[in-house]
Amino acid sequence: MIQLGGVFFGLGLLGRVARRIGISPIPLYLIGGLAFGSGGFVPLHGIDEFTHIASEIGVVLLLLLLGLEYSASELTTGLKRSWMAGVLDLVLNSAPGAIAALLLGWGPIAALAMAGVTYISSSGIVAKVLGDLGRLGNRETPVVLSVLVFEDLAMAVYLPVLTAVLSGVSFLGGLTSVGISLLAITVVLVVALKYGRFISAIVDSPDHEVFLLKLLGSALLVAGVASQLQVSAAVGAFLLGIAISGSTAENATRLLEPLRDLFAAMFFVVFGLNTHPKSIPPVLGIALALAAITTVTKVITGWWAARRQGIGKLGRMRAGAALVARGEFSIVIAGLAVASGQVDERLAALATAYVLLMAVLGPIAAKYVEPIGEFFQRRRQLA
Repeated sequence: MIQLGGVFFGLGLLGRVARRIGISPIPLYLIGGLAFGSGGFVPLHGIDEFTHIASEIGVVLLLLLLGLEYSASELTTGLKRSWMAGVLDLVLNSAPGAIAALLLGWGPIAALAMAGVTYISSSGIVAKVLGDLGRLGNRETPVVLSVLVFEDLAMAVYLPVLTAVLSGVSFLGGLTSVGISLLAITVVLVVALKYGRFISAIVDSPDHEVFLLKLLGSALLVAGVASQLQVSAAVGAFLLGIAISGSTAENATRLLEPLRDLFAAMFFVVFGLNTHPKSIPPVLGIALALAAITTVTKVITGWWAARRQGIGKLGRMRAGAALVARGEFSIVIAGLAVASGQVDERLAALATAYVLLMAVLGPIAAKYVEPIGEFFQRRRQLA
């Protein structure tokens, strides 16, 4: 209780500092977790089980509330418009990780894992940053969400393939896992598009307590089932969010926002708690190089995707910067690879250092890209 109380109170103080200096609290949450995790100044013990579950709930709530902002028809329209940007994103951002692993001599399996680490943006961090900066209603935000959804759907194919390669199962077994993932996503999308109003009616209630219990329970159930079917829990929560519409979605958003803020903060802290500071220096140079390269490639992706939708230059810059952060998926991928014993153990340290850099850089880039863009626009006008 003392440790948990100290963590929550400390998060409150860090959040206040972040608000005072005008940035997202995510970088401070991550650094705070790093300071008090394994190898930190004062390692915390005895709260591991709670913090692990709380962090998973945090990701589910982040993506659920993100899904509540959009309807199923908006999602499918966005995917149709942005699939080319998704392919560009896949090529540009998976290549640096794969090439780095091959140059380090870690082999093709490690290259496959590192490709996933550098490819996928953190839906959790992006959702939090967009909310913190008040950009959920911006013109470029649907473009960003379309790219994120494409990435999450790509993970539904990638993760079963990676798991199959790491475990040494047959090619047929790998195809079976992929087929189950795609079938599950298709069924959920069809249900959301055709029967969304029934889902809204099931979870809705005039009683706030009953509404909260049904809403949170259904989110965790869908996320858990999705995870068991080799689809990410984040994808499941997001799809449930888009299936809920109308006044039910508006009421759900107001009801869940405080819970989202609490559990999302724990997610970012847990990431820092699980990072050993001594593992970072040996691979920091490589991580910095990957961070620099993949920041540029993500910005290119967002810029190109937003440009195709007729969005102005500032909106294109905001879209690119919003996609920079990496997080939960990258750590999951690295953990699967290292646990299998099929890759070099240094891959975990590299992935951790890289994700920590990108998780801190992403919110900062999203915060300051607009004033930087405005500064250069003014200079051009003056010239």
